[in-house]
Formats: sequence, structure tokens, C-alpha cells
Amino acid sequence: MIRDALDFELTGASAESAALYDRAVHQLQCFNGDPVASIDAAIAASPDFVMAHVFKGYMFGLATEREATAVAAECHATAEKLGGTARERAHVAALGHLAHDRWHDAGAALEDLTIELPNDALALQAGHQIDFFTGNARMLRDRIARALPAWDPAMPGYHAVLGMQAFGLEEAGDYARAEAFGRRAVEIEPRDGWAQHAVAHVMEMQSRQKDGIAWMRANPDAWSKDSFLQVHNWWHLGLFHFDLGEIDEVLALYDGPVWGARSPLALNMVDASAMLWRLHLGGHDTGGRFVPLAEAWAPKAESANYAFNDAHAMMAFIGAGRADLAERLLEAQRAAMEGGGDNVAFTRDVGHPVALAIRAFGDGNYAETVRLLRPIRAIAHRFGGSHAQRDVIDLTLIEAALRSGNAPLARALTAERYALRPESPLSALFVKRAEALRQS
Repeated sequence: MIRDALDFELTGASAESAALYDRAVHQLQCFNGDPVASIDAAIAASPDFVMAHVFKGYMFGLATEREATAVAAECHATAEKLGGTARERAHVAALGHLAHDRWHDAGAALEDLTIELPNDALALQAGHQIDFFTGNARMLRDRIARALPAWDPAMPGYHAVLGMQAFGLEEAGDYARAEAFGRRAVEIEPRDGWAQHAVAHVMEMQSRQKDGIAWMRANPDAWSKDSFLQVHNWWHLGLFHFDLGEIDEVLALYDGPVWGARSPLALNMVDASAMLWRLHLGGHDTGGRFVPLAEAWAPKAESANYAFNDAHAMMAFIGAGRADLAERLLEAQRAAMEGGGDNVAFTRDVGHPVALAIRAFGDGNYAETVRLLRPIRAIAHRFGGSHAQRDVIDLTLIEAALRSGNAPLARALTAERYALRPESPLSALFVKRAEALRQS
């Protein structure tokens, strides 16, 4: 029986295809190269290679795109016919859940698998990503913490386990340990884009803007060259400059590595929308940049398959003045809430109210924006993303409170933000504006 780099049996593999599979796993762990090309080559070499089909299914199922999810379902259907070991069958079952919008069931299936087999690197990483896309901060930390005692530095992929633990610790608010784990992971493997991003998250949450800029600019080739996480990491650099009020730097990043290539992938357009919307909230001139971004989002206006994406598409539509696309998105969300799968709750609980609030903001109905956003702040994690990404909801709420003239609420919200981020120049600016509103 052919085995992978961690000594798990690979049903249907040859020595050649197993090597390609190991390469794909390593590429995924670093978020660089082209793991789909590697796994396609493995499938071409061994069409009955169960875990190759599973791996490809995870890649497409975690892309949060309707068309990609259809590919994941095809991978599942193929893998389901191929038999395999008990471990492989557990992976196939998890993929089936993911491909059919049962995110929580997929995460639970992978949780059971890594409780039994904590060295299963692919199960850990797929589960970790599911925890991210469902906003499950506790499991982002604990899924990896349970497995860590079974790992040691000599094992392939050890850096990735440290990087995942770093991000989980950060999302749980354990910043010192998160930074230590992330830095260690990057020391072991400088190309580990996820670990790099985990440390950036720590510095963002602690309002350590200058440290964050230094961290990201120290060796950008390591985390950006040939990396499919590079847009998100460049976006993190942009957040530091934005908080410092360095808007020219933010725009240069947007026009360059964030959306200069005009990627049509939702995961990249999310970052582009989030960057422009922050500028829009701050009253900065975005120079017509929303228009081509809205056009890029337009084919996904009626997808409504992942609510977190919908919210960011709405930012682009409203920023570009595309009321037609905004209405199409809202209609698609209404239809999606009548369907099945986990996205029903993602949309109902958070995604739809956020989309409505963004439209209200664009209409100048700031009191309505406040009304819609206040109830969902405490549950916003339910539609996925990180604390840093979901911060745009708080920023929109604060700006709406200020513009609505609600001085008591503006004072309360800005005082709250200042207490959490006292080192942030943006926090100080908000407090100053709230005080001016109170005195007016």
C-alpha cells in the first residue's frame, strides 16, 4: 500500500501520484504554488486515487463560490464510489457535507477524525478553514490544540499546525501566545502565508500599526510570491496604513497587489470591497474604483450561496451606485433563506441584515443603518470571517451613528472602541467627532 508523507494509506495511488499529492498538501499548507494543478496531475496519473479526489473537493468546496461548490460535489460523487480505508471514508463523508452546504456537519466530521487521528494534517487544515468560514473562534483554537501534542518539529507540515494554532489563539484573544506560535511557524517555513497572516491579525487587534507594517514589509517576497493568500495579506498591510490615516498608501496597495489584477475570485474581491468600503466610510475619495469592482461582482449578485460574500458584494454595488445589482442581491438572499443548508442561517441571522444596512447607508438613511446593525453585532461571527474582517460592521455602525446625529449613541460607541483600541489613531478621531457632535 502506498502511503503519504505522514504514513497514512492512500487507496488507488501510485508512487508518482502520491508524490504529487504530498506536493499539493505542502502547497496548501503554505498557501502558495498551484495545489489544484498538482492534484489534477495526481488524478491523471491515478484516476482511482481516493484522497486526491477528496483533496480537490476540499479546495473547491472551501472557495465559497457556487460554481466551485458544484466541482466539490462532483469530486465527492467520484470519491464515494472508490472505497478506501476508514480514514478515507471519513474524509469522503466530510467532503459530502461541505459540498452540500452542511458546513457545521463537515466541521464536526473532521473534528471526530482528528480526535482519532491527530496527525491527519489535511483533516486539521480543512477543519480549520471550515471553522474560519463559520466564524467558530473556539474551534479555530481547540481543534488544533487537541492535536498539537501528537506533533513534533520533525514531522512534515509542523509549521502549518503552529500557524493554525496561532490564528486560533488570536481569534480567542490570546495575543501573546498567538504571536509566539506564528513567529515560530514563519521561522520554520518563511513561505507559510497563513502563519504570516496570523501574526498580522495579532498586531491589528492590538493596534500595533507600525509593528504590523514592519512585519509585513520585512520579507514580502516570502509570503506574496506565487501565493494564493497574498491579496489577503496585502489587505492586512493596508489596514495598518488605514488606521494611521495614510490613505495614499492604502490606495497604492489597492491599485497594486490587492486588486490591480482585478481577480474575479470572491475571496479576493472580498478584500477589495472591504478596503474601499473603509475608505468610503471615512469620506475619502475612491476615484471611481467601486465601478469596475461592482462589475466584477455582478455575475455573483444572484449566487447567495455564502452570506459573508454577499455583504461585501453589496459594499461594491452601493459604492458604485448600482441599485439594480443591490436589489438583485437582496432578492437572491430572500430566495436563499427559503432553501436548505447552513447558508440559510448565515443569511437570515447576519448576511441579510448587513446587506440591508449597507444599502440604507448608501441611501443616506443612517438611522436605519443603526437600527439594522445594532442587534447583530454580538452574533456577527455566525456568518464567518475573522474579527478583523467583521470590524467593518462596527465601523459602519459608528459612522452611521455619527452621521445620523445620534450623539449619545455615537459617544457610547466611540468610547467603547477607544477602550478596546486606545493606541489607534482612528479611535481617537472617532472620539473627537463624537464630542463635536455632542457639543453641536
